[in-house]
Amino acid sequence: MRAIEIAEYGGPEVLKVIEAPDLVPDAGHVLIDVAVSGIQSLDTYLRRGQWQDFFPTTPPYIPGMEAAGVVTAVGEGVDPGWVGRKVVASVQNGYATQAVADIGAVIPVPEGLGLPEAMALLHDGSTAAGLLEVTPVKAGETALVQPAAGGLGTVLVQLLATAGARVIGVARGAEKLALVKDLGADVAVDYTEPDWTTQVGVVDVAFDGVSGSLGQAAFSTVRDGGRYSNYGNASASDEGVSPERGITVRGIDQLSDLRGGYRPRAEHVFELAAAGKIRAVIGRTYPLDQVAEAHRAVEAREVLGKALLIP
Repeated sequence: MRAIEIAEYGGPEVLKVIEAPDLVPDAGHVLIDVAVSGIQSLDTYLRRGQWQDFFPTTPPYIPGMEAAGVVTAVGEGVDPGWVGRKVVASVQNGYATQAVADIGAVIPVPEGLGLPEAMALLHDGSTAAGLLEVTPVKAGETALVQPAAGGLGTVLVQLLATAGARVIGVARGAEKLALVKDLGADVAVDYTEPDWTTQVGVVDVAFDGVSGSLGQAAFSTVRDGGRYSNYGNASASDEGVSPERGITVRGIDQLSDLRGGYRPRAEHVFELAAAGKIRAVIGRTYPLDQVAEAHRAVEAREVLGKALLIP
């Protein structure tokens, strides 16, 4: 099989195409002929050697946490009826033409939903649904989402809108702002404008996937006694309550908390998408040998919605 290998931590240039032995599924696992792989922002952090306390990796390794395709073989103890089915799965070697997945992490793709769309919604959709479980938002409350035009943000905006929240999407540039509004946000604000927090006003809850100075700015918009959910940077890993204003804070640890329930959350999001209630936003697709370019684009926040690899 062809795969991408990271032999050492570093920039996008460390992503190399290799030829590797074909995979064989162990007991309780299936082999997937990969048609599309998902690229997460998390993949770029791990490539640089960051977030190791939460998602440990040891080079050399094949990156990629999600893959979609057709099951071609099953291991001992797995129903042979899985062979030939279109599926998406949480994996550990997704940047490849083959992937092995634990049967418990495999989800059939429902009728009415394509493999690329299911791939775009797998982890971002399940994570967005999980964030709303950890930090619930009631109908009528105002919720800020930044970045609102990325893979996770586009799903989060839609889920909040369908729940009846007033949604403020924060992004950069006219194209992204137009997308955020099209997905159901009531207000779209450009964070490059100096008065952007004034435009936002006061919110009940902020979902922040950026952190740093932009995260601090988002935090400043949260009302006293409100909620702040940071899911995008280990610098906000501590959860608790901000003592000066009584704001409930959740940090990156919440992503670890969400791992166990990702399958039912993903299935729920798939059902919504198949019914036309939300949609997957696929910004760009890349062949396997352009994965470095894909990582650069994701890190530069150039991609609207989800970036996908087509092995």
